[in-house]
Amino acid sequence: MRLPRLTRSLRFVTSVLAGVMLTVTVPAAGQSLPVSARPDAPAAATAEATGISLPAAQPGPRRSLSIDDAVALALEQNLDIQVERINPQLQDLDIALARSSWTPVLSTVFQTNGRDTPSNSAIAGGETKISDSATASSLNVEQQLPWNGANYSLTWNSSRSTTSNIFSNFNPVLRSNLDFVFVQPLLRNFRIDATRQQLLVSTNNRDISDIQLRETVVQTVRNVKSAYWNLVYARYSLAVQQQALDLAQESLRNNRTRVEVGTMAPIDIVEAESEVARNEEAVILAEAAIERAEDQLRALIFDPSTPDFWATAIETTEEPTLQMQPIDIDSAIRNAVNQRTDLRRAKKGLESSDINIRYFHNQTLPDVNLQFNYGFQGLGGTRFERGAGFPGPIIGQTFTSYGSVLGDIFRNEFPNWNLSLTVGYPIGASQAEANVAQSRLQRTQAQVQMKSIELQIATQVREVARQVNTNLKRVEATRAARELGERRLEAEQKKFEVGMSTSFLVFQAQRDLSQGRDAELRAILDYNQALVDFEAVQESAISGGGIAVTTTGATAAQP
Repeated sequence: MRLPRLTRSLRFVTSVLAGVMLTVTVPAAGQSLPVSARPDAPAAATAEATGISLPAAQPGPRRSLSIDDAVALALEQNLDIQVERINPQLQDLDIALARSSWTPVLSTVFQTNGRDTPSNSAIAGGETKISDSATASSLNVEQQLPWNGANYSLTWNSSRSTTSNIFSNFNPVLRSNLDFVFVQPLLRNFRIDATRQQLLVSTNNRDISDIQLRETVVQTVRNVKSAYWNLVYARYSLAVQQQALDLAQESLRNNRTRVEVGTMAPIDIVEAESEVARNEEAVILAEAAIERAEDQLRALIFDPSTPDFWATAIETTEEPTLQMQPIDIDSAIRNAVNQRTDLRRAKKGLESSDINIRYFHNQTLPDVNLQFNYGFQGLGGTRFERGAGFPGPIIGQTFTSYGSVLGDIFRNEFPNWNLSLTVGYPIGASQAEANVAQSRLQRTQAQVQMKSIELQIATQVREVARQVNTNLKRVEATRAARELGERRLEAEQKKFEVGMSTSFLVFQAQRDLSQGRDAELRAILDYNQALVDFEAVQESAISGGGIAVTTTGATAAQP
C-alpha cells in the first residue's frame, strides 16, 4: 500500500517541477501586440514599447525608407506617372497645331514657257507662224487671321515675254502687278470658326490632361502608402507568427520532458508536434507575404532600370502606430466636390460641349462674306513707235526698265479695285443643324452625369469615413480580444500544470492568442490605410483598396 502512495507522491512532485519549468520557459501570457490602443496610452503607441521585435534583417543590399521617402521616390520614378506626364506635352502640341492655322503661308513660283502658233490669216501677225516665249515669277502670302474669321492674300507677279507678232507694240514686254484680297465673314465663321473651335477644345483637353496627371499622382500616392503599410503589416505579422512558433516549440520541449519523467503519455507529443508544424507553415506563408509586399511596393517606387532592382530589400522605418484623427464628413464632402478630379474633368467636358454647340449653331447661319480686292500694275519693256498705215512701219523705239515698272506700282499709277458681297444658304435641313441637336443632347447627358458623379462623391466619402470609424472600433475590439486571449492562455497553462486541462486546450488558447494579436495588428494597419483612403477620396475616385496581404490567421480586405 505504501509503494503505490510513494509512486503517486513522486509523480505529483515531478508534475509540479515540470509545471514550474513550463511556467519559467514559456513567454509571459501578458505579452501584447506590436501596438497598443489603450485609451490611456499615448496617441502614437509603438511596437517596441509592447515587446514585439522584428526578425533580423537578411543579408544583401537593403534600402531603408520612411513612408515619405517612398512617396517621394514614386513621384520621381513611378512609370505610370512618367507616362501621364507626357500627355500634357502632347496636348500642347495639339494647341500648337490648332494655332498653326493662323500662320502666314509663303509660296513662290518660277516658270518659263515657249509657244509657236501657225498663222491662219493675213492679220495673224506672222507669215507662217508666231513664236512667243515668257519667263514669270510669282510670290504669294496668305493668312487666316485669328480675329473674326477673316483672311487675306497678297500676290506679286512679274513676267518678261517676247513675241514675233509684227503687230505687237512691245517686244520684250515687262509686266508686274501686286494684288491684295481681304475676305471678312459677316455671319457664319464670324464669332467662331473651325480653327477657333479646335483651339478652345484643345485648350480644354490640355486642362483635362493636367487633371488626369493629378489623378494619377493621387492614386499612386495612395497605392504607395497602402503598399508600404501592407509591408509593415507583413513584417510584424511574421514576428507574431514566429512568436507563436517559438511558443509551440517550447511546449513541445516541455511535453517531451514530461514524457521522460513519466507524467505524460508519449502519444501526447503528437499533438504538440502537429501544432509546431502548423506554426511553421504560418511562418513560411508570412515570409512569402513579405516578399510579395516588397515586390508590390518596389514596382511602385523604383525605376526598373536601376541596378539590383529585384535584389534590393526594402526596410520600412515606420512602425504601426495608432494616431486617431477627427473625421468631419460634411467638410470632407464639400472639399471633395471642389477638388475631385473626376468632377473637374466632367466640368471641362461640359465646357467642350458648350464650345461645340456655339460652333455648330454658328454654322447654321447664312454664309455672308464681304470681299475687297485692290491691285497695282505696271508695264514696261521695249516699245515700238510706228508710222502711218497699218500696222505702220517702226520708226523708233523707247525702253522702259523693270525699275520703272515697279515705280508705276508703288506710285499707284494704274490701280484697280473691287468690292463684293456673297451670300450662301443651304436649302433644307443642313448638317450643322443635326450637329447642333446632337451636341445639345450630349450636353444634357453630361449634366446628368455630373449629378451622378456628385452623388457618387458623397457616397464614397461617407463610406470611407465609415470605414475609418469602423476600423477604429475594430482596434478597440481586437485589443480587448487579445487581452482576454492572454488571460485565457495563462489560465489554461495553470490548469494544465495541475492536471485540470489538456494540451489540446492549451494549444487552442495559444492559437487563438496568435490570431488575436494578428487581428489587432491588422485592425491598426487597416485604420491607417482607411485614413490614407479618406485623404485620397477627397481628390480622386478610388476603386478597390490597398494591396491586400494574406497571412495565416488573417486576410486583409480593403475597401
